[in-house]
Amino acid sequence: MRPRTLTAAAVLALTLTACGSGGAADPAGDSGGSRGTHTVKTAMGDVKVPDAPKRVVVLDTAELDSAITLGVKPVGATHADVESGFLSYLPKAKVKGIKDVGAMMTPNVEAIAELKPDLILTSKIRHEKLYPQLSRIAPTVMTENTGYPWKDNFRLHADALGKKEEAKKVVEAYDDHAADVTKALGGRAKAEATKVNVVRFVEGANIRIYGRKNYIATILKDVHLGRPAVVDKAKDGFSYDVSPERIDAADADVIFHSTYGDPEKAKETQTTGGSLWQGMKAVKNGKVFAVDDQLWIQGIGYTAANKILDELRADLTK
Repeated sequence: MRPRTLTAAAVLALTLTACGSGGAADPAGDSGGSRGTHTVKTAMGDVKVPDAPKRVVVLDTAELDSAITLGVKPVGATHADVESGFLSYLPKAKVKGIKDVGAMMTPNVEAIAELKPDLILTSKIRHEKLYPQLSRIAPTVMTENTGYPWKDNFRLHADALGKKEEAKKVVEAYDDHAADVTKALGGRAKAEATKVNVVRFVEGANIRIYGRKNYIATILKDVHLGRPAVVDKAKDGFSYDVSPERIDAADADVIFHSTYGDPEKAKETQTTGGSLWQGMKAVKNGKVFAVDDQLWIQGIGYTAANKILDELRADLTK
């Protein structure tokens, strides 16, 4: 991917990553102490957490983005299914030294316990079965789901981390950033008239045309970009899956596409080289952009979202 330039709003959001969450180890059973505690309403019920947790472990990409965005450097995190371990869009200095506690879907509970966390962040959809074990190690805050409700999840993460005021600044900066992008595109009416599709090539699965109820769709909506009618065919609003032989269903004014896994096995190579793809108006008009899957699809947080806004502005104002 080509390098991008962050806008002032994105920089403001990232400046909140100045402080880390290092510090001395606190036994899980002594997480409150003199620092005080507060209660957080989670998908698993009310959970009492430290007011200012010092040793945080995160078990998914959204939780890692939230922590980094809010200036908290976890002591441990699971790795995504990518060569780099932690998603590559995150600043290297912000993830350096974080202990890898296993794959996202199969975290190593013993490794988590060894870190003596005073807070664990994850989601019910990912790790509900592990909740009894995790909650015995440290207060465990679970959101119900990931992806589409990412903004609500961020607020819950901020509450658990004792960073509610910092979170408000992040959200305000993002909203201003999105408004600036809309203005750069010629205003709301012009943005809405531009129909945009996001296509993901996935190894071991059909090609996904993303609907309205997912992370990336919310960012497109925040910029007031239009969506073609095909997105309303998406199952549960998430995605409408097609074979390479039906890829022309993805045609739009603009297409952004990413790849998860090997391009050959994900059918990206054969699809983008085929006549159906080449015949789409977006392709003919030079309005097709390859984007980073780790950033656009897997990140699920405000640090990622601000970078995506910059890319939308750069690509759609060419």
